[in-house]
Amino acid sequence: MTTIQNLIGGQWVPPSTGEYGQSVNPAHDMEVVARYPLSGKTDVNRAVEAAKGAFPGWRAMPAPRRAEILFRAAEILCRRKDELGRLVTQEMGKVLAEGLGDVQEAIDMAYFMAGEGRRLQGETVPSELPNKDAKSIREPWGVFALITPWNFPLAIPSWKVFASLICGNTVVLKPSSDAPLCAVRFAEVLQEAGLPAGVLNVITGAGETVGLELVTHPDIQGVSFTGSGTVGETLACKVAELHRPIALEMGGKNAILVMDDADLDLALEGVLWGAFGTTGQRCTASSRIIVHEQVHDAFLDRLVTAAKALRLGDGLEKDTDVGPLVNRRAVSKVLNYIRIGQDEGAHLHCGGKQEEQGALGEGFFVQPAVFSGVTPNMRIAQEEIFGPVVAVMKCASYDEGVAMINQSRFGLSAAVYTRDVNVAARAEKDLETGLVYINASTIGAEIQLPFGGFKYSGSGHPEAGGRMGAIDFFSRIKVVYRDFSGRLQKAQIDIS
Repeated sequence: MTTIQNLIGGQWVPPSTGEYGQSVNPAHDMEVVARYPLSGKTDVNRAVEAAKGAFPGWRAMPAPRRAEILFRAAEILCRRKDELGRLVTQEMGKVLAEGLGDVQEAIDMAYFMAGEGRRLQGETVPSELPNKDAKSIREPWGVFALITPWNFPLAIPSWKVFASLICGNTVVLKPSSDAPLCAVRFAEVLQEAGLPAGVLNVITGAGETVGLELVTHPDIQGVSFTGSGTVGETLACKVAELHRPIALEMGGKNAILVMDDADLDLALEGVLWGAFGTTGQRCTASSRIIVHEQVHDAFLDRLVTAAKALRLGDGLEKDTDVGPLVNRRAVSKVLNYIRIGQDEGAHLHCGGKQEEQGALGEGFFVQPAVFSGVTPNMRIAQEEIFGPVVAVMKCASYDEGVAMINQSRFGLSAAVYTRDVNVAARAEKDLETGLVYINASTIGAEIQLPFGGFKYSGSGHPEAGGRMGAIDFFSRIKVVYRDFSGRLQKAQIDIS
């Protein structure tokens, strides 16, 4: 067991409260992975003060020099990929291949945002007046509060931290209490890469205390949050009162539409990956499967057979297909939705039970569940479950299928499987989601494009990407007019 501390001003220090919590291995709940600080208001104040103090020097460092630190961080992450990937699996449960993918995403983001250090473009445009320049430039905001979840404990911090740093901001990172050790190791990588003291600070603790205290601190200039809709709404209201920018990524109820001309083998692979990858614990998980009535029964049979064959187990074991849920609360939530689905009249074909025998009884394992006979108004078709539960619904046409997808209050990701190029082209326009996949699952976004949802899924400020995504959020635009005519010129005023 490792005892970790807060990172404040370049030093690892104990919490002012003297209190610690524990993160456990969800595959073996008696195995404590780390003791982490249960921080308080004093720790938040110290972390923000350290970030504020480091801001002038970090802002003054040319962006290409800041980029060199990110490049070094990428190289360190590459060297430590196996070690960190195993830690991801140990601390939050996803299978090892996905744990390694989590690290690879952080590597990719480090390289990408380092490249942005030489591309923080503004605009130079003609002035309407002679002997006058007109341009826009990017500037940092100041200190950012970044709050990240447990399901991508390296990738999502990398999305936020690297983009914020390359723009010249300093950071206080508050990771999830279910995966704090991953965040600490991430911060150690940046320290090793040469990040100046105070530029990145890490504090751990309860969201309702530390998180809320952080985002409402008077010296915080902006907030980026990934997590539940309930918490996101609360933070958005608080931050709006303070007139600060906030980016929210709050989940989804993502759908795959399988048309009658689809390659059913390919669609089945996409559904299994989207529904049960990361044990369904992704904001982009494929939780609704809408199948054309002509192929519905055949596809459902294949899906049920394949779901029953998935192997539950410790993500570090090479034969495991589906790992545990993250904690006991998650198990209770998923099992409750299984009961809700049955009470609503949906037919449970397989799964939906907690494994309590043998080695699986040591962890938070729930069998992958497949429902059919689901109607759009059922709660299991409306609410985010965040577990290995999939609701299969039937449609009579493309238009009906799209309408079923779009009736959700969420709008993060959607996919369509079809061989018809015209249907694929229509889907790009018709689907009311921030991410659209054609003949691919609802998961698998790439870091060079923005990531974010419509409607209840997000605030409209996407993660990742370049100028159209995170760079636009973590920097602000200043417009500069330089008049070298030697006389007063009045724009829009005709003085001829």
